[in-house]
Amino acid sequence: MRGDNPRLRVIALTLLILLTAGAIWGRLVYWQVLQHGELSKWAAGQYQKVVPLPATRGVLYDRDLRPLAVNTTVYSVFVSPAAVPPDQRAPVATALTQILGVDHDLLLGTLASGRQFAYVARRQAKEKADQVQAAALPGVGLEPEQQRSYLPGGSDGSLAANLLGYVNVDGQGQYGVEGFYDARLAGKAGYKTTYRDAAGREIALGPSKTVDPVNGSDLVLSLDANIQYAAEQALAAGVKANQGESGSVIIMDPHTGGIIAWADYPTYNANSYASSNPATIKDRVAADLYEPGSVMKVVTLAGALDAHAITPTATIQDPGYVDVGGFRIRDWDLKNHGTVTYTRVLEESYNVGAVKAEQAEGGTNYYRYLQSFGFNAASAVDVAGEQSAPLRPLEQWRDSELATAAFGQGIAVNMVQMAAALNVVANGGKYAQPHVVERIGGQPNPMLGAPQRQVIAPDTAAQMNKMMQSVVMHGSGYTARVQGFETDEAGKTGTSQMPENGQYSIDHVWASYAGFLPADNPRFTMLVVVRKPNNGSFDHNEGYYVSAPIWKAIAQAIILQWRITPDPR
Repeated sequence: MRGDNPRLRVIALTLLILLTAGAIWGRLVYWQVLQHGELSKWAAGQYQKVVPLPATRGVLYDRDLRPLAVNTTVYSVFVSPAAVPPDQRAPVATALTQILGVDHDLLLGTLASGRQFAYVARRQAKEKADQVQAAALPGVGLEPEQQRSYLPGGSDGSLAANLLGYVNVDGQGQYGVEGFYDARLAGKAGYKTTYRDAAGREIALGPSKTVDPVNGSDLVLSLDANIQYAAEQALAAGVKANQGESGSVIIMDPHTGGIIAWADYPTYNANSYASSNPATIKDRVAADLYEPGSVMKVVTLAGALDAHAITPTATIQDPGYVDVGGFRIRDWDLKNHGTVTYTRVLEESYNVGAVKAEQAEGGTNYYRYLQSFGFNAASAVDVAGEQSAPLRPLEQWRDSELATAAFGQGIAVNMVQMAAALNVVANGGKYAQPHVVERIGGQPNPMLGAPQRQVIAPDTAAQMNKMMQSVVMHGSGYTARVQGFETDEAGKTGTSQMPENGQYSIDHVWASYAGFLPADNPRFTMLVVVRKPNNGSFDHNEGYYVSAPIWKAIAQAIILQWRITPDPR
């Protein structure tokens, strides 16, 4: 055709080639120049692996640096199903079933899933891990992990289980000290970036980066492991002997507020928490509220003494009852006691005398002392899960409610609050902040920096101290007398009825005993509470019969351990 000019065809072809080349070079410039950084990141990401570097959890020590909670290395067995050839799935499943006892068919299903990663068994002992490694199974690996280990206790659990708490499978502290101080104990994990080929071999594709872990802080507790063990033994024996539902004990250093022992029964083994009864894991010392009963008379009379409304020798008439706000309040024995001193009121635990002491100081003063003794807020002890019932505003209290609170009914507290309040008398009138941890990472616990507040005057504390000694020498505390300390021991019994269905039960009580020793130079303050003892009669379910002997047994153990000697006078 005449219009088919060869020269034009050459020009058109040349233009097409130039346009095509331009497009290709443009794309090359785009990908190799403009997108070079993104492509490099993508390529590196195909081979980059971030390896976590776990932090070591801090160790828990008792006051004498005996380890209470330590870390042991265990191994989690995992499999990469995509890396197991089909003809090897059955042999791998059979071998792991024989070594670890896992479900064979379930594991076969996992191996056939084509997933990149799956755990076969978590936290296996080194002996099991060595067997897995020796089997050299394709696609099977081991991941070292830390597992918390706790000492055996004095009953059927691990030592101080309810105080210390435990660490779960994900490395998180639960309950107690482990829960409260989890962030400080856990530390902060690090990581390392590496590059590996498709076969998992490390290659030098680019710069690696390492961020070292920050290990957790060690904690030194005020706890004495020997006393803790003895307390657990005595508590378990006492609860069983009295057929109680449960029992608890807290022991404090009178002058610092440091917790020397803290025990519950029944308890659990923190080394096998997953198979434990959940009811035994809950801490009852700080997390359970109860009505303290007649041990509250120490607070009531101490406030009235401090307000100069009564004296230890002042007398009242006690016909065995008193009417307040339309309600008749009776003494526990329903008897007319005639003329009695306030010391006698405490010795024999007369409700009428406690009510008259509260009335003598006045509702406003009484309420103020309740606040000052620590009942208006949680104790702030450094243990996870504390529960409290702050006092209602004074104007919401009826006269009858103030009266019953004077002898510990109708007021809810936890055992830490109650022990700390009673300890005011042992500590010369000052409130010592309850705490468990003395040192964090070698440094003093910051919560201990605040000065102790003066709740009652030193001479008031001295008067109440003598009155509590008289309880042991001449009153209801006789079952707690420790040989050699009969005249140098302070105590108070308590029995309080449990509210059930809107009224107080005649069968179920909290039986308690509190005291300190030696009275003139206290080394410890201790509170024992047994819930729902069942000895067949009301009298035999009371604090003097149930809890005072437990207190005595633990006190004797402390005297022996610490070599406390009686005053030679």
